Amino acid sequence: MKKEIRILGIDDAPFSPADEKVLVIGTFFRGGKWMDGVVSTRAMVDGDDATPQIIEMVNKSKFAPQLQAILLDGIAVGGFNVINIESVWKHTGIPTIVIVRRMPDFENLEQTLKKLGMGKKYQLMEQAGKPQEVKVKDGKIFIQAAGIKLDEAEKIVKLCCTHSLIPEPIRIAHLIGAGIMKGESSGRA
Repeated sequence: MKKEIRILGIDDAPFSPADEKVLVIGTFFRGGKWMDGVVSTRAMVDGDDATPQIIEMVNKSKFAPQLQAILLDGIAVGGFNVINIESVWKHTGIPTIVIVRRMPDFENLEQTLKKLGMGKKYQLMEQAGKPQEVKVKDGKIFIQAAGIKLDEAEKIVKLCCTHSLIPEPIRIAHLIGAGIMKGESSGRA
């Protein structure tokens, strides 16, 4: 695998439950070392539009033809606006990988979503498959993937984890989002 593989890392910016929409930032990287560009879109807080918004953001980008993977910080943006990773992959043609720091408590998530009348969102989470552990640097993270074998997804993730347990494209998207919404990033990505 080439070290300068083109990757898009996506994360949502900080938001409050009172916000109608959340800013979603994407950073284009060559491997985990060089950032080439930034894109953004907005999605409804706890809405159902994250998947089409991300698909449109990716497909409109001049970098789309070069992308080898899309990395998502979690399977949802704006709270419970769950991303259908199979749909992102099918409508962009780009393998899509979800990164989470800790294994989600699926039982609690399911109960919470049902209480909120959002049971269908849990089905999207289940469709993405059980997160698989990946050892990176001095720790571990968990991944789910669509359009790519897990061993290949693991190689991409490890290539991009240059400064932390989180892949650099996601880490920088997080910092940009926090800087825009809070006036300064906290450095905790």
